[in-house]
Amino acid sequence: MKTLHDGIILTDKCENESSSDVIRKIKHAFGEGKSLKIGHAGTLDPFATGLLIILLGQGTKLSRYVMAGQKSYIATLELGIETDTLDPTGNIVRKSTVSHLSDQTIREKASRFEGDIRQTPPAFSAVKHKGIRSYKLARKGQDIVLKERPVTVHSLEIVSVDLPLITLRIKCSSGTYIRSIAADLGRELGPGAHLKILRRIGIGSFLVQNAFPSCEITGKEIRPLLTAHTISLREAIPEIQETEIPGFLEEKVRNGYCPKWDELDLSSTDGDCHNGLLKLVSDGNLVAVLRIHQRGGNKNGDIGIERVFS
Repeated sequence: MKTLHDGIILTDKCENESSSDVIRKIKHAFGEGKSLKIGHAGTLDPFATGLLIILLGQGTKLSRYVMAGQKSYIATLELGIETDTLDPTGNIVRKSTVSHLSDQTIREKASRFEGDIRQTPPAFSAVKHKGIRSYKLARKGQDIVLKERPVTVHSLEIVSVDLPLITLRIKCSSGTYIRSIAADLGRELGPGAHLKILRRIGIGSFLVQNAFPSCEITGKEIRPLLTAHTISLREAIPEIQETEIPGFLEEKVRNGYCPKWDELDLSSTDGDCHNGLLKLVSDGNLVAVLRIHQRGGNKNGDIGIERVFS
């Protein structure tokens, strides 16, 4: 059943807060405790700041779509210091002298991390190793080598160089570890490095400058502001094309019916659901997300329901 709190909230997570801390504060502000379904689309470590998308109510069903969006970061790495966690919270495992590095050398090495690359996730991460979160094993002192995985770095721009600090602007696919990029680039340059500062500035089309600061979520008095900042289910996934359906079909779909091609008006789309997804909307509200496998013409192929919103 639809509630007042179905949608997403863009928050700007403060330093030294965990993603779970932000969720607890929002639950308290809405005063609904365990009755409010809530989650987030992509964890930020406590030392990191920036855009954390909170999923409310039926917005939790949108997790996979929101998380699939391209991520944008401003990251500062510090050369000459390596840590076991690859970030400033870990123990120092190696120190090196940082000799002069030319801008040309830095840019040349950094360019190797653009495009489709293979990356090894940090041992201190949520990636599972033999069914157990790897960070739990790493905290026990176990040596873990996780499998490489493919990721895409759409762009990696050097913002500034003030040795031993290098600041980067990175746009990448979901699942990319900026800590690993910092550590790997440090090794390429010679003295090693760790990720000193991380700020997420965008996820898909959502930007941090439009987010509500998590440090201002202080109690129930903030509830009206959070409600005003809640983005509807329909607007939460703008990258997915949509089509309007009539009320009689809306009721059927909400009850599990999968519409046929001749019941869908694709004139409002570009005719090619390139990501294989289509939103069904009725009277301005999101009804469902369909998975579409088009073959040949615009109305030819398989249709399946991915998510229904009651």
